[in-house]
This record gives sequence, structure tokens and C-alpha cells, in this order.
Amino acid sequence: NYGYEYLGNTGRLVITPLTDRCMLTLTQALSMKLGGAPAGPAGTGKTETVKDLAKAMGLLCMVTNCGEGMDYQSIGKVFSGLVQCGAWGCFDEFNRIDVSVLSVVSSQLRTIQNALTMQ
Repeated sequence: NYGYEYLGNTGRLVITPLTDRCMLTLTQALSMKLGGAPAGPAGTGKTETVKDLAKAMGLLCMVTNCGEGMDYQSIGKVFSGLVQCGAWGCFDEFNRIDVSVLSVVSSQLRTIQNALTMQ
């Protein structure tokens, strides 16, 4: 559903075959109530592609820069805010989170996915 998030008259991302394929893959995952994790070298436009897709769908996209200091409680608060307002979450540098925290985060994400599939 189009979210009617007005972001003003802002520029759009240039669509290349790679961004087109990434957007197609993400929208297919979203139609199955799943998420996506674009991967690739630094500076290739992964975050910007996700933000542009959210803008095209009229949704707010909140970008969170992850690091070693993030624990499961702080990420849980971010998830809670995203779920309550219906925004997308884009977690930059997700690989920097400690492995013990990622195990809890995966169960938090699974709970959100289960709730989405019940709709």
C-alpha cells in the first residue's frame, strides 16, 4: 500500500540495471512479507537504493548506523518505533553488531515477520 509520506520535491536516484534488479528483488521479498539485505562493496549505493525505493512507495525510511555499542535493547527500541509508525528500517553496517546481540535480534525480527504474515 502507498503510504502517502510526503517528502517534498527531492531528487531521485538514477536507475541503472543494478539498482533496477535490487529494487525488483526487494519488492518481491516485501510481497512475501520478508525483508532484504543488499550486500556489496562500500560506496555502491545500497542505502540510497533502499531509501529511494521507500520514497517511491511513499514510506518513511529510517537509517540507523550500527556499531559495536548497540545491544539488543537499543535495537528492540528501534524495531518498536518502526513497527508502530509503519516505517522502513535500513540498518547500515549491520555486520558490526556483536554476534551475541545478533542472535537476539534475529528472534526479534522473526517475531515481527510472524506478526506480518498473520495480517
